[in-house]
Amino acid sequence: MSSENAGVLVLAGTPIGDVADAPPRLSTELVAADVIAAEDTRRLRRLTQALGVHTTGRVVSYFEGNESARTPELVEALLGGARVLLVTDAGMPSVSDPGYRLVAAAVERDIKVTAVPGPSAVLTALALSGLPVDRFCFEGFLPRKAGERRARLVEVAGERRTLVYFEAPHRLDDTLAAMAEVFGAERPAAVCRELTKTYEEVKRGPLKELAAWAAEGVRGEITVVVQGAPESGPAELDPAELVSRVRAREEAGESRKEAIAAVAAAAGLPKREVFDAVVAAKKTT
Repeated sequence: MSSENAGVLVLAGTPIGDVADAPPRLSTELVAADVIAAEDTRRLRRLTQALGVHTTGRVVSYFEGNESARTPELVEALLGGARVLLVTDAGMPSVSDPGYRLVAAAVERDIKVTAVPGPSAVLTALALSGLPVDRFCFEGFLPRKAGERRARLVEVAGERRTLVYFEAPHRLDDTLAAMAEVFGAERPAAVCRELTKTYEEVKRGPLKELAAWAAEGVRGEITVVVQGAPESGPAELDPAELVSRVRAREEAGESRKEAIAAVAAAAGLPKREVFDAVVAAKKTT
């Protein structure tokens, strides 16, 4: 089919908590859509009921488990002239949510893609954190396994931009403890919980204090904001810590050469210095 008569893919931001935050245009697009691709069709139904909207378009599920398989079907609908609306459970599609594959496929076929801007947990947490927001980077969810999580944190230990993460409440204490170990116990951070909801809470402080607080148990949707590394660069690391970081990356699947190069870059050190520390440690074991 030609893309000349193709429809439009609309990415719609949905409320992250308070339904009153829904942009007015969201209701308009829900009514106008020929096809609504929803991460959770039950949540979509609750959203339309809360907005007082009656939809007539075909509703299909579009979530992580069927994203690859359903994308071609939605592209065919778009090529046939359909207006396809993509919504996720909360926030903007494709930002740590389903959507990227469909957007990429639509762009490849020269299909128009537009968006209904809406609430964002990333930007809301940044604004509330009290940390620098002129430059930031979004890191999504960290790996669940301790070794892989530590390796990922080591990669950005020297990052000067403010860092934003999503995290599950039952893993928050371990994540904050790992951050305190890798970034430094005194690195300022903020844990934003249940944003825009009834029990919204923003807890600010050094990573070590936040880790101790989280160890008591935390519930709800969590966004963590961490201040970037100081301009002076990462704190000087002793050989044992360099070796520990290399081993963590090796356990996560990297070769020793790759691990040494990454640790050296994050610590602002020559690769030879990290290599020598690893060799020395091997001789003593």
